Amino acid sequence: MKIEYNLIKQEKDTKARLGTIKTNYGTVETPMFMPVGTKATVKGLSPEEVKETGAGIILANTYHLWLRPGEDIVNKAGGLHKFMNYDGPILTDSGGFQVFSLAKNKKKDITEEGVHFKSHIDGKDLFLTPEKSIEIQNKLDSDIAMSFDECPPASASYEYLKNSVERTIRWAKRGKAVHNNKNQSLFGIVQGGAYEDLRKYSAIETVKLDFDGYSIGGVANDGESKEDMYKAIDYSIPYLPEDKVRYLMGVGEPIDIIEGVIRGVDIFDCVLPTRIARHGQAFTRYGKINLNNAKYKEDFTPIEEKCDCYTCKHYTKAYIRHLLNTGEMLGGRLLSIHNIRFLVRLTEELRVAIKEDRILEYKEEFLKKYDK
Repeated sequence: MKIEYNLIKQEKDTKARLGTIKTNYGTVETPMFMPVGTKATVKGLSPEEVKETGAGIILANTYHLWLRPGEDIVNKAGGLHKFMNYDGPILTDSGGFQVFSLAKNKKKDITEEGVHFKSHIDGKDLFLTPEKSIEIQNKLDSDIAMSFDECPPASASYEYLKNSVERTIRWAKRGKAVHNNKNQSLFGIVQGGAYEDLRKYSAIETVKLDFDGYSIGGVANDGESKEDMYKAIDYSIPYLPEDKVRYLMGVGEPIDIIEGVIRGVDIFDCVLPTRIARHGQAFTRYGKINLNNAKYKEDFTPIEEKCDCYTCKHYTKAYIRHLLNTGEMLGGRLLSIHNIRFLVRLTEELRVAIKEDRILEYKEEFLKKYDK
């Protein structure tokens, strides 16, 4: 079964929408944050722990799973769900972001056929095409797959971006032509930097291909400003169909999730909650805190008093600081649980705000505390 998006309500003052996504592994509510499980695991957490945070869909990375263990091994295991023992929906990215970051000579390595690059593991020469990316994702058997797109840097010129957008559309056609997993939905990706005409063109042409959902890419590659991110969303959303999922790729800062939802985005993903956790940082209502700081040495309170996550129910800042200070892996695990739950809870609260037509008030209340 392909996914089914159901639009329940649009907020009265903004483009924010309340909806559901029906999948083969249950129905999830939107707006929603997706934790990233790059190598078929959310770093440091079991699938059960991820589910306990309330996360609906998790993301796995095509490039990394292609290299290790290989898509054929995952397929022999019965697909990603069985391989990693996760009974919730899974989304795979195309591998494009990693591939383009590894392509050294952009003019030479990026061709019409695909991308030449070197493996980050052993330096081996590799070549990935739109067809190969889709074939890998078909074998991984995720619920949602992504088209293979070009991911230009924030510094790219208008002319480069224009050519990149046109190539991404041609690649989308090629990938769609070989997509043959009837239980897997395929999303098209809108590119175009912060240029209104390019975003409009990319969105219109991608929608013509009739994908199962649409992603807004090129907002979290490297160096994009918040202003450019919001422009990219604003320039893309008006041309995307109301009856399909809208996905903002690689975005996980709380304020960016709020702004994305207000602009009409449904789902988000990012490595941020687990990455900052490994460095001792935690999301709170008053901004990020760093538990490596000596001031938490004798702080026997939870990260957040009103947080309902496993970590805050059972552990104190002082204990987590001790774990970090002694290099114990439990410290990063506990912070990862809290950070993922923080972003999942944020989207739960945004759903309530949309239901009550008060999302702008919610944003104002959130920023009053978070900006401190």
